[in-house]
Amino acid sequence: MTQSAIRNIVIVGGGTAGWMAAAAFAKVLGPRYDIRLIESELIGTIGVGEASVPHLKAFNNLLQIDEIDFVRKTQGTFKLGIQFHDWGRIGSTYVHGFGTAIGRDLGLLPFHQYWIKARQAGRAADIGAYSLNTLAAPRGKFMASASDVPPSSPLANIAYAYHFDAGLYARYLRAYSEARGVRRMEGLIEEVVLSPESGFVTAVRLKDGEEIAGDLFIDCSGFRGLLIEEALHTGYDDFSHWLPCDRALAVQSEKVGPPTPYTRSTAREAGWQWRIPLQHRTGNGYVYSSHHISDDEAAAVLLRNLDAPALGDPRPLRFTVGRRRKCWNRNVVALGLASGFMEPLESTSIHLVQSGISKLLNLFPRQGISEVLVDRYNAQLAFEFDRIRDFLVLHYHATERDDSAFWRQCRDMSVPPELQATIDLFRDSGRFFRNADEMFAEISWVQVMLGQGIMPKAYHPLVDQVADADMYRFIEGVGQTIARCVDAMPEHQAFIDRFCTAEVPA
Repeated sequence: MTQSAIRNIVIVGGGTAGWMAAAAFAKVLGPRYDIRLIESELIGTIGVGEASVPHLKAFNNLLQIDEIDFVRKTQGTFKLGIQFHDWGRIGSTYVHGFGTAIGRDLGLLPFHQYWIKARQAGRAADIGAYSLNTLAAPRGKFMASASDVPPSSPLANIAYAYHFDAGLYARYLRAYSEARGVRRMEGLIEEVVLSPESGFVTAVRLKDGEEIAGDLFIDCSGFRGLLIEEALHTGYDDFSHWLPCDRALAVQSEKVGPPTPYTRSTAREAGWQWRIPLQHRTGNGYVYSSHHISDDEAAAVLLRNLDAPALGDPRPLRFTVGRRRKCWNRNVVALGLASGFMEPLESTSIHLVQSGISKLLNLFPRQGISEVLVDRYNAQLAFEFDRIRDFLVLHYHATERDDSAFWRQCRDMSVPPELQATIDLFRDSGRFFRNADEMFAEISWVQVMLGQGIMPKAYHPLVDQVADADMYRFIEGVGQTIARCVDAMPEHQAFIDRFCTAEVPA
């Protein structure tokens, strides 16, 4: 433990993670803290994190960033959820939509409990018909929350996220940070200097010999983990037993048609392919298991399944899904890929950066580095990583596919005990209980479990206290309300054209 007051913060690495940290620290901590960010133009960034979850709105709101300006400057579009093709079985499709609830709760029970009974009786449509996001997304509809409707209207509280160019977002946050006093330094780090007494990082030495000293170091150096791993040997928990994909190829393609207000994830023979529409282009990638397909074959699959010409060659990425055993070790906090990697199936990468920053600010030391604060931070991050891991594993494991060795392995593998218990409880009677402050709430788990083919055998007994006729009218009424609201929404492209069209890039 050190008792020195923290005043000098050094961020190692730029990209989305580094500049998110710099912007948040500059805004929240203020001018009393000296914040420096070291990056090199010679080191590229991964730059595939182009889809987000609704939590990013809260981060941008913290920075008091104007939403329209942000969307324009990052070539952004809007996202109501993720559409999954061929995951439960070949030919199946469902949408994991954002929001706070499916339909409308009745009494003590969530809507889906009544839906289960009605569905078993053949008196209810697919669950996607009862959520505004899941119905609007495939129809290409989008709007922000309306202020001229009753608070109870589905249009009054629309949850959405963004698609955006990650490189442009980093550039946007760099300008924001530098305007608030963050100093950027160009340079390659050649050595990490450790205190022989405490083992803390005291400075980083650049290739030109300059030493940058600091009290707290933020490691945003990517998979390499220059400080957290190479210098401090923190260790890494490998999740590849449950999440076997270990490589990705990313490629941009020409824009085709109006942008969809959702990310599309299509299961392939040895992994899955993403499609993320921006205003000026489309981001694509194939996440796959190298044990089940070669790199050349994966590239061919990716390029063959683009819906417009590619704008370059696919960029390769190798990874091991997992997390650092400590995201905060001594006076180093790892963010982004340096802290761990959860494949981008549910767009959680940027959220984990945001979460790490938020938790660090909540536990920011008043005087020196307190092990009590460090331990709590690490416990919170480990919990968040592990519960996101379980949610991702659910997509792979709950499948009927047996058309390839990859899918048979995923279907037949043992899963973490907490996940198995969650599946068993839902299959029994449609019940789900959120674990503390885990990222994904009931609406997400229920949509994905149903979408992947886990249909409950029964429902909560309190459902039977509502007369069948009343229940059917209730469910029909919810569906009609959602349908009318979606009919009233503008097209996604029309919304962008009216409010936030970006300049055509050079």
